[in-house]
Amino acid sequence: MAVFEGSFTQTEPLRFAVVIGRFNDLVSVKLLEGCQDCLKRHGVDTNPHGNQVDYVWVPGSFEVPIVARQLALSHRYDAVICLGAVIKGQTPHFDYVSSEVAKGIAAAGFQTGVPVIFGILTVDTMQQALERAGIKSNHGWDYAMSALEMASLMRQLRSNLAEPSYPHNPQSLPASFPNTSVNNLAPESEQLS
Repeated sequence: MAVFEGSFTQTEPLRFAVVIGRFNDLVSVKLLEGCQDCLKRHGVDTNPHGNQVDYVWVPGSFEVPIVARQLALSHRYDAVICLGAVIKGQTPHFDYVSSEVAKGIAAAGFQTGVPVIFGILTVDTMQQALERAGIKSNHGWDYAMSALEMASLMRQLRSNLAEPSYPHNPQSLPASFPNTSVNNLAPESEQLS
């Protein structure tokens, strides 16, 4: 048996995409700064003209999942980091947007096999958003750490689990039937006649 765990070193070969929702940009820009700081301190070249990180700006958080999925489908990136903020107002709009954004980001990861990091703040007030984007701590750093770890982990899994360590049985029979074909599994009454 084996233990697989992502690391935060050897980041030179890793490529990231960062999708940022422009709506509530006072918050999303601060999240981006925290994200870039973390990546840079872990050896990633965050220059937009470099070859490790691409940045995509979208109108708001609701548009983040479709772009994140498209980027993940390209298989050019080891992880996609989604940043933005949805702040509760006086209408149910918050509930619809935050729910769909969360589902969409999760679906992008499930459908592509590429880690898609949920870095969308869903908060009640602007004060709460600002606290999470740098006043008290910057969650952009945390989202980048998740991306680093998951990118590293997925590389390990792809390279170590690419070939099964057991013989493939094309007819999906239990191992207790190693020399039996599907045609030879007729009921006993048919075999006796």
